[in-house]
Order: sequence, then C-alpha cells, then structure tokens
Amino acid sequence: MNQPNLSIVIPLLNEEESLEELFSRIDSVCRTNNLSYEIWFVDDGSTDLSWTIIENLKISHPQIHGIKFSRNYGKSQALHAAFERAKGDVVITMDADLQDFPEEIPELYSMVKNENYDIVSGWKKKRFDNVMTKNLPSKLFNAAASKVSGVSLHDFNCGLKAYKHQVVKSIDVYGDMHRYIPVLAANAGFRRITEKPVQHQARPYGTSKFGTERFVRGFLDLVTLWFVSRFGGRPMHFFGAVGTLMFIVGFLSALWLGISKLIDVSRGIYGNLIAENPWFFIALTMMILGTLLFIGGFLGELIIRTNREHKNYHIEEVI
Repeated sequence: MNQPNLSIVIPLLNEEESLEELFSRIDSVCRTNNLSYEIWFVDDGSTDLSWTIIENLKISHPQIHGIKFSRNYGKSQALHAAFERAKGDVVITMDADLQDFPEEIPELYSMVKNENYDIVSGWKKKRFDNVMTKNLPSKLFNAAASKVSGVSLHDFNCGLKAYKHQVVKSIDVYGDMHRYIPVLAANAGFRRITEKPVQHQARPYGTSKFGTERFVRGFLDLVTLWFVSRFGGRPMHFFGAVGTLMFIVGFLSALWLGISKLIDVSRGIYGNLIAENPWFFIALTMMILGTLLFIGGFLGELIIRTNREHKNYHIEEVI
C-alpha cells in the first residue's frame, strides 16, 4: 500500500452511536478533496458495541484500522499506540463524539503540507459547553499553560490537531500529556506551531468522559512537563545543585555552632550542650536532606542512561 496523504487518529470510549456517521463524513470529505487516507480507531476499553462497529466497517473499507485496548488506559496511550503505526504524510487527531467537524480536515492538511507548519492546533473559538464547568475553567487553564510552557495557544484541550509525520514519530506521549503535545513537540525542536479556529457543536450522542477534575490533573501535568523539559535530561543540575546548597548551609550552621561552643568554653562558659540547641537539629537535617538530594540526582542520571522505553498499555487486538 502506498503511503497515504493522511492518517486520521481517533481515540474513543463508548461512542457506538457516532462512529458510522463520523466515518461517512470523513470519507466524503477526503474523496471530495482527492486525499488518500487511513483511519486508526483506538478503542480505549469500550464496554458498548464500539469495537463491533469498527470491525464491521473494516470489512468493506480497508483504509480503516483498529486498535483495541484490553481496558481503559487513557487518551495519551491511545494516541501513542496509533502514532507508532500511522503512515500518512500528515497525521490528524480528532475526537469520536462528533463535536469536531471532519469538514475541517482539508484546510488542516493544507496548512501542514503546503504552508510547512509542524503542528496546526484547533481552536474552539465559539464553544457549546457549559460556561461555568468547562468554558471558564478552560480559559484559565489555557492562559496558565501558555504562560508556563511558552507555547501560545488558546485551546490546548482541543482534540482536533494536525501534525507533520516526523512530529508524531519523534515525541513520546505518556500519562495525561496528550493535551501538551505541542509543548512536547516544541521541546523536541518542532517550533512551527500555529492554531486555526475550528467549528464546534454540542455533543449529539452520549455524555462527556471528562469532568472538571481534568483541569486539576492538567495543571499538575503542566508542572511536571515544565520540570521534565528543563531538567529531565539532567536531573543532577537540579537535585545536585539544591542538595549541595542545603548541605553547605547545614554544614556552615553546624560549624558555626561548634565554633561558638568552643569560644564559650575557652571563656569558661559551659551552658547547655550543642545538641540542646534547636539549630543543631536544623543543620543536621539540612545536611542529611542535601546528601539525599545529591544522591537522588546522581541516581537519576544513571537511570536516564540505562532506562529502556517501555509501553504501559496492553493491546488486545489490531485489525
């Protein structure tokens, strides 16, 4: 099979009502625009008939592929599994709930292919979600994410994105980092990132699989990403520096206590024991913690040099 123009990656969980309509619209759009394509449906542990529908679609449409997880692992793992197998010049991700419009595909493809962007991220400028539980928290979250990450986007959470083939082959999507793929890509050297306002509609079937807790997890992931992007490849630069500083402060404090005690003794002033001074325990604790942090940084360097990549999901079936 020749390399397709497009690989369309669709992670899903219990979306049986929307899959056939979604495929029909994608197929119509791609045929109209003369785009060869493959679709990777990733069933992230559905308990409804989603996988059966994918199998039935596959029978008459060889461009459809499916990955079935043995249980729910999360969107990042679903994207990772599909990214490994995607062959298209441009890879487009979208949600399966029909809130994203397949009709956006040609322009997203053109912006990556013809305008040479590494990533084009969808921006749901006009949203049809609950204002208090989704819209307002999303705006605050996106503003914080842009500030901390240095990648300026209005909508990190939008599932509709387009990538150069090289981008998805060069990044490792793990944990809940799917919303930060543009940041992971920028850290890997892919810095031609832009965004495109896209259409959005209320979910026609089913219920959302994400609650407001995703913003809390997203913020924690952002802190992790910031730390890893700065020190992930050189943990000794952080832990070693902080550990050394704490040890020096603790050692100098203990030295000062010892010298002060010797001066008092030379003057015939005996008073309390050094161990009865609270600063003695503060200094001792700082020295111990400083040593542990330094060792932690050293072990981190060893782990980075010996650790092999491993997958944290189990694929039950691929078609």
